[in-house]
Amino acid sequence: QVQLVESGGGLAQAGGSLRLSCAASGRTFSALVMGWFRQAPGKEREFVSSISNNGRNTDYVDSVKGGFTISRDNAKKIVYLQMNVLKPEDTAVYYCAADLQLRRLSRTLGEYDYWGQGTQVTVSS
Repeated sequence: QVQLVESGGGLAQAGGSLRLSCAASGRTFSALVMGWFRQAPGKEREFVSSISNNGRNTDYVDSVKGGFTISRDNAKKIVYLQMNVLKPEDTAVYYCAADLQLRRLSRTLGEYDYWGQGTQVTVSS
């Protein structure tokens, strides 16, 4: 069983930065593919970024490329999402996700078995 707890959300101005963290419990963190998703009001949850279990491979939705960076610290069992050059359209609840069975990066919600409770990010113009 894996439990995920996000933190680091809050209010930022357009052009500003925030860093989200996702702390995981359990002894299998280094085997997990990790992802970040977000859900804006009235919209479906969407993929933002993912990272392989060893951190060597990453994937980003086009809208955040060049502004967001995903990383992980397997010793601390934490995955990060550094968000720079934030835009009002980045406003959403951000969710951390994990899966033990994946052997590749995935953008599909249904392929992740474990989810955090979400953290709110609000970007003002």
